[in-house]
Amino acid sequence: MINWATASDLDRVDEHRHSAEWVAHLWRSPEAKLLKLDDQSRFTTNAGGSKLRLVKPFVEYDPQRHRLLGLLDDAPIFAVEALTEGEVHDFRDVAHQLTDNERDVAATATAMINWHRSEPHCPRCGGPTSVINGGSARYCPTCEQEHFPRTDPAVIVAIRDPDDRLLLGGNAKWGNRISVFAGFVEAGESLEQAVHREMAEEVDVRLTDITYFGSQPWPMPRSLMLGFSARAVSAEISIDGEEIGYAAWFTRDELTAKLEAGEIALPGRSSIASRLVQAWRDDELP
Repeated sequence: MINWATASDLDRVDEHRHSAEWVAHLWRSPEAKLLKLDDQSRFTTNAGGSKLRLVKPFVEYDPQRHRLLGLLDDAPIFAVEALTEGEVHDFRDVAHQLTDNERDVAATATAMINWHRSEPHCPRCGGPTSVINGGSARYCPTCEQEHFPRTDPAVIVAIRDPDDRLLLGGNAKWGNRISVFAGFVEAGESLEQAVHREMAEEVDVRLTDITYFGSQPWPMPRSLMLGFSARAVSAEISIDGEEIGYAAWFTRDELTAKLEAGEIALPGRSSIASRLVQAWRDDELP
């Protein structure tokens, strides 16, 4: 099971990275390593996606292209958007196969590269911005503003009915894939308010006993998934048939039977959705 609860070993060196000279010195370190990501934020791995393929920096340091992710066991780790060679995967595909440290590197690199690609201009005045702080911020010389990567919070909820069945469903375009339900937090909402609103909008359920489960970065492109469990007041549900095409309550035996028959598919093991479903199957949901 993927664990995001412990402290990360990736030191983001926030106290030093404002110095371009210091970052350039790290780039020249014999211990420096570089993760290349292509224009779809896919990175090179060993066969089957079991290990990140990090290389030594191979050109002169360019502060506008090379992103310092941090130090890992005192080794500087950078990322760059560049052509890749060999087998490539995105974070979603292989996160469950990576070590905790590799997962932190891959998530940080993906989030940072996605942000720089999508935000080349100042959101305040529209002027061009430049990279500062080793890639952790951008600066607009026109309005003299610094800008930082955005994270979009989303809630994802494992809902049980009074008989301890789990509510699963899917987008109308998902085919046989089903999951627990999720949605973005809106401006001015608390996380708990977002849980109530989203679940009412998607499946028309009223909830009680909302309990925090855990979180997961999901840099496709910049989400932070915040997991909860909750109890439905009743088993009555309603869907719109358009955005949500299917929803149903499952016992553990029913879910297992449909999975074994190939009638449904669950989220990939790298996702917090998978963790929530598995916690329910193991009777370990809070």
